[in-house]
Amino acid sequence: MLFDLAPAASAFLACALLGAAIIRGYTGFGFSAIFIACASLVANPLPFIPVVFMVEISMTLLQARGLRGHIDWQRACALLSGAALALPVAIWAMLQLPAQIVQFLISAIIAALSATMLGGWMLRQPLRRRGHVLTGMVAGCANAAGVGGLPVAACLGAQPIPAATFRATMIVFLTGIDLMTLPLLGLGGQITADTFVAALMAVPFVAAGILLGNRRFAAAPPATFRRLATWLLLSLSVLGMLRSLT
Repeated sequence: MLFDLAPAASAFLACALLGAAIIRGYTGFGFSAIFIACASLVANPLPFIPVVFMVEISMTLLQARGLRGHIDWQRACALLSGAALALPVAIWAMLQLPAQIVQFLISAIIAALSATMLGGWMLRQPLRRRGHVLTGMVAGCANAAGVGGLPVAACLGAQPIPAATFRATMIVFLTGIDLMTLPLLGLGGQITADTFVAALMAVPFVAAGILLGNRRFAAAPPATFRRLATWLLLSLSVLGMLRSLT
């Protein structure tokens, strides 16, 4: 099996992949965090991070038609510029750590950011460019663990942004930061033949999930589902931290 996974673990991750893709299609974020949180329950999550990034890039192709006219390019570019500054050092640091510590750190980052989002934190006024650049730097650090979308989701969700703009800007940001992160992971030896095979095998699950999520987004406001997805992330991250300590 790929990545030396047992059949039961592979089946579990296939289900997690479908569920995470549905959430991504509906909310615009959460795919990588949910899948990596699930992966940390059954394996070392580090090898799955480049797989997730490749899959996220393919997701954008499935969602591109509905994004036009809703993307806040000014925010997206500021966020990506901040991420570009932090990514190289963050990934280098992550690759130096033992697998157990990486697992705990990934789960702890997800838990902290999920709790922030569930707390209903709101900004008194929209952030300017400098604030979005700083947020992008935090996201760049978090993306070394594959969860760079969560700081941005918390930041955008705390500002008065329409749901369609939130979702479209998140998708553009995630695609951009994944494109920047993959070469760095490749240089760090984290991309293997299994990475490409796993990404190809994920396509049917991702396509089905995205189509279901997109259809749901068109039919109802995503605020409630976004909250449910964040509760799921928090629960999985706590389980991941407990598992890394045993």
